[in-house]
Amino acid sequence: MRNGSTKATVFHKILIANRGEIARRIMRTARRLGYGVVAVYSDADRDALHVREADEAVRIGEALPAQSYLRIDAIIAAAKAGGADALHPGYGFLAENEAFAQACRDAGLVFIGPSPEAIKAMGNKAAAKAIMQAAGVPCVPGYQGADQGDAVMLAEARKIGFPVMIKAVAGGGGRGMRLVADAAAFPDALRSARSEAQSAFGDPTVILERAIVDPRHIEIQVFGDRYGNAIHLGERDCSVQRRHQKLIEEAPSPAVSPTLRERMGAVAVNAIKSLAYEGAGTLEFLLDQSGEFYFMEMNTRLQVEHPVTEAITGLDLVELQLRMASGEPLGLRQQDIKLSGHAIEVRLCSEDVAHDFMPQSGKMALWQMPEEIRAEHALQSGFEIPPFYDSMIAKLISHAATRHEARRRLIHGLEQTVAFGVTTNQAFLAACLRHPAFAAGEATTAFIGKHRDGLLALSKETPSDIALAALLLYVSDPHAPPWRSGRTLAATFPLPLRIELNGSIHDLEIVRERDGGYVASLDGGEHRFEIDELGRDSIRFRSNGLMESARFFRDADRLYILHRGVTFAVRDLTLAAPVAAAAAGSDGKVRAAMNGRVVAVLVKPGERVAAGQPVMTLEAMKMEHVHAATIAGTISAIDVAEGEQVTTGKIVVEIEASEGAA
Repeated sequence: MRNGSTKATVFHKILIANRGEIARRIMRTARRLGYGVVAVYSDADRDALHVREADEAVRIGEALPAQSYLRIDAIIAAAKAGGADALHPGYGFLAENEAFAQACRDAGLVFIGPSPEAIKAMGNKAAAKAIMQAAGVPCVPGYQGADQGDAVMLAEARKIGFPVMIKAVAGGGGRGMRLVADAAAFPDALRSARSEAQSAFGDPTVILERAIVDPRHIEIQVFGDRYGNAIHLGERDCSVQRRHQKLIEEAPSPAVSPTLRERMGAVAVNAIKSLAYEGAGTLEFLLDQSGEFYFMEMNTRLQVEHPVTEAITGLDLVELQLRMASGEPLGLRQQDIKLSGHAIEVRLCSEDVAHDFMPQSGKMALWQMPEEIRAEHALQSGFEIPPFYDSMIAKLISHAATRHEARRRLIHGLEQTVAFGVTTNQAFLAACLRHPAFAAGEATTAFIGKHRDGLLALSKETPSDIALAALLLYVSDPHAPPWRSGRTLAATFPLPLRIELNGSIHDLEIVRERDGGYVASLDGGEHRFEIDELGRDSIRFRSNGLMESARFFRDADRLYILHRGVTFAVRDLTLAAPVAAAAAGSDGKVRAAMNGRVVAVLVKPGERVAAGQPVMTLEAMKMEHVHAATIAGTISAIDVAEGEQVTTGKIVVEIEASEGAA
C-alpha cells in the first residue's frame, strides 16, 4: 500500500470535485500556493459562487443535480477539459470512494488524498473495524458480516442486544444511520437506512453496532506522508448532534485530559502508520462515561470541522494536503504540535428546528455574515438554496484564549448573522451555546435529545417580538406618517392588524401617540416604543427603558426581522381574504413537508390506514423524511410516483376518512 517513490509529484491546476463552501475553501489555499483551480457544477449550481470564482468551470449536471457530483466519468472528463492535472474531492460525494481515486490514478491525475487501497481499507466501516480489531484497537461490539439478508441482520441485532445502531459502511454525515430501540422497529429502520445510504453513497451495505449510552463523540485528526511519517493534531469534540449529524464541534475537547489525548493520539498514529497512510484522515471514537474509548470509523478525507483544528494549531490543513500530494515530507514532528486556545464551530443549516429539523430550500433574500469571526459559506443575497444537497449552508468558527471566550464570541457572531428568506437553525445554535450544560463542557451525544424542549423555547417569539413585528410593519409602510414628526396635536386612531409570525396568526392594535411614541396592544397587554433611528434596514428603539436595535428587510409580502439573534418572518394579513380551508391535516390530504424526491410510496389505493401510519418517504437534502397518514381511513388516491420531484405543500396521498373518525 505504501507509495515507494520519493520523487516529487508535480501538478499545476486542481479540479475541485465538490461544491459550495468547501470548494471555495480549497480554492483559497490553492490560489495562495499558486495553483490554478477548476470547478464543476450541476444545473442547480450554474450561478453558484464556487463556479464564478474558479478559473474554469465545467458543467456535469443533468436532471438530478445531486447525482451529478457522483458521476466519476463526468468529473474525470471535466478535469481534462479544464486542463487540471490534480483533483481534490473535498468531503462528501466521492471523497471516500476508492473507485474514484483509482479512476484518477488511471487517468494520470493526482488524487489529493490517500491511495485507493487505503480508502478501500478504511473508508468501509466493516473493513476498518476488522483492521482495527486485528491491531488491538478497542472497537464497538457489532456485526459487519457480508451476509446482509434481512433475517440475518435481525438475528445479529438480537445477539448484540437492543438498542443497536445501523450504519452505512460507506460515507458519513449521519446518512444511512438509525438508532433502533427494539426488534419491532428494526425492519423499517433497516430499509430506510439502506435506501438513504444507496442514495447518498451508491452503496446500501450497512453494519450493526451496540448503542453506547450517552457517550462523547471524539475524533483525532491525523496526517501521514509517503515516507512513513505520521502525526496527530489533537482531538475534536463533536458530541452535539441531531439525527446523528454534527451541529457543534470544538477543539480541544473539554472531556479529554492531556493523558487521554496522548493515549488516543498514539492509537490513531499507530493505525495510520500500519496502513502507510498518506494525507489527511480522521479516526472517530466514542468516549463513554468511564473514560474508555471505542473506535467507530475512519474518514479518509478532510472533515467539515477542520477549521477548529486549524485555529488551535495554526496550520492550514488544505495546504498540508496539497504538500503531501506533491510528495513533500510532512516536516512536522509530534512534539512540534502545540495547541493554543480554544475553537468552536457551528453549522448553520437551512432547516426548521421546530418541525424535527426539516430541511428548507428557497431564496435567501438577504445574507450577511459576521465580520468578527471566521465564516465559511457560498451564498449571496438572492441566491436559491436548492433541495438536492446537504442542509448546511455555512460554518461559523470562533477562536479565543479560553473556551468561555470562544463561546461568547460565537454567540455574538450568530446574533449578527443575517439570513432572511429561508428558515435556519440560527437561534437554536445560540441557545445550545448558551445552555448551562454546554457552557460547563458537559454535552454528550444525548444533549439535544435531553434538552430539546428548553432549547426550542429559547428561540420562540415572545409578545414583545410580536409587538415589534407590528411596529415595523406599520412604520416601514410607505404610506405611514413620518416617524420623525414627533409630538402631534392629536393621537391617531388605533390601527387593527392581523399578522402571521413564523406560521402563527396574531390580532393586535397599534397607535401613534401624541408624544410621538407608539403603543402596540396584544392580548390585553401594551408594549410602548420610542424610535431613535429608522433606516432602510435597521431600527434603534426604546421600550420599557431599554434601548435596542433590530435588522429588518422587506421582500415582496414578507417582512424579515432579526432581533436578539432570532429571525422572524412576518406577513400582514389585515386585508387578506379569510381562508376557509379545513384544519391542517383534517381533510385527509397528506402534503409534502418540503421540496424533495419521492423515494418510497408505502401504501396502495384502497388500503386501510391508521392515523400516524407511514404512507410515503421523501428525500430532501440527502436525508429521508417519512410522511404519515393524518387521519384513519382508506387510501383514495396516490398523486405522486417514486422518483418524482415534488414541491412543498403538494398533495401526495389522499385519504377518505373512516366513518366516525375525527
